[in-house]
Amino acid sequence: MSKKIQEKLEHKEKLAEKRDRMLRHDFSAERAVFEEVFDQATLMVIYDFLNNGILYELHGVVNAGKEARVYWGKDKDGNDLAVKIYLTTAAEFRKGRLKYIEGDHRFKNVKRDTRSLVFAWAQKEFKNLEQAYNAKVRVPKPIAVKDNVLVMEFIGKGGVNAPSLKEHPPSNAEKVYKLLLTYLHRLYCKADLVHGDLSEYNIMLWKGKPVIIDMAQAVPTSHPMAQFFLNRDIENINRFFVRLGVEVLSTGEIYKRIVG
Repeated sequence: MSKKIQEKLEHKEKLAEKRDRMLRHDFSAERAVFEEVFDQATLMVIYDFLNNGILYELHGVVNAGKEARVYWGKDKDGNDLAVKIYLTTAAEFRKGRLKYIEGDHRFKNVKRDTRSLVFAWAQKEFKNLEQAYNAKVRVPKPIAVKDNVLVMEFIGKGGVNAPSLKEHPPSNAEKVYKLLLTYLHRLYCKADLVHGDLSEYNIMLWKGKPVIIDMAQAVPTSHPMAQFFLNRDIENINRFFVRLGVEVLSTGEIYKRIVG
């Protein structure tokens, strides 16, 4: 009997040791992520937003990517905010982003070091959101930007972000498709922008309507690759909605309607 008790005690000790190792590992991993995102300069920006009343609370991460993390925040009135923090140490940042910055007259004097590019990218997303929002394109409303931190409207509720079209295909697919074509037209003709990377992955569905996100790579219509990007956006949208059984217009016809 005593042998069985001894074995149980040893088993419990082993489980406790395993638990402690896992906790140490998790803490170490969380600390590494925290230090990667919230370096001293980024913390100072967050403090500025808190002191200026732009931000009142900052909660957990709701979306984590290689280049940025989005946190759930609140303002002093309790409204949900999305706080997007671009990583200033992202090694792959230069490779995929230069083509969207080069040729954009708004950012022609940007330095080519990673930190300067990241700061420009955050400014670019804020500016693009502002232009799109003013053109009545449904995008997250931009609130503030400084260095690598962008504060905007949170699409969702209570820290749970709205699903993308990929995650939750719309039941009213034809209506959403037509609305997106309207947004593309407004984006081009009123905001002077082409999204440049539009697909079901960066269109959210909120209250039955589409919301276009990830606007940082959007380029002005004068950009050398604007027409290529526009055609690619149209093809991506058509491909997705064809799978949902929507009778779509041809890429050429949509292009003509948008560009005129």
